[in-house]
Amino acid sequence: MAILKTYARLWSEDLDEALPPLVDLVGADPHLRFEFGDVEVGAIGDFLVIAGTADAAARLPRATTTVIVSDLDQVQTVLTSHGAEVTFGPAQGPTGSYLFARHADGSEVEYVQWKPELEAQIIM
Repeated sequence: MAILKTYARLWSEDLDEALPPLVDLVGADPHLRFEFGDVEVGAIGDFLVIAGTADAAARLPRATTTVIVSDLDQVQTVLTSHGAEVTFGPAQGPTGSYLFARHADGSEVEYVQWKPELEAQIIM
């Protein structure tokens, strides 16, 4: 199992307003952009922007980071062996399989195993 990428999560009401300063800071265009339920998600550099109304955001788990991994099953085994609780998932989403976990210290993290074609496109 490997950690392939880690994203800092940013919450916004408008993805189109949130992305331009990040484009300038990162020096690249977003490498992901999609709708997920009532929110829009955009990824650029090491930022994952989740945009939507306050009501839509309130219905989502408030993980502090998103970690892209090579094997979600192994991650779940390691986490639970250290006292973590899976609070949602595993489930399927637009980019692959994911779960949310609360670590023994209380921190909450989203773990995602990308679809192979997405991993090949972004992780070079």
